[in-house]
Amino acid sequence: MNREPSFFLFARPSFCAGLAALFDFGNTLSVYNESPTIRQADYFAIKSDWIAVGDDIRYAIKDKDMAVRSRHGGQKA
Repeated sequence: MNREPSFFLFARPSFCAGLAALFDFGNTLSVYNESPTIRQADYFAIKSDWIAVGDDIRYAIKDKDMAVRSRHGGQKA
């Protein structure tokens, strides 16, 4: 919910890198984060996915709770 998007697979570019990418027709400036092992890369990718799923579930529960409260005049059902 309050987490920023995951940049596990992609390095976060700077403004200058973004500007340079406009003229990088050969895609030579693309940088990806690397892990020492395939297992570690899988671990971080799966962990990131489950964090996103958990955030979605928390948001859905909070949204439903707010809808229930608004129907009952601000009181919990």
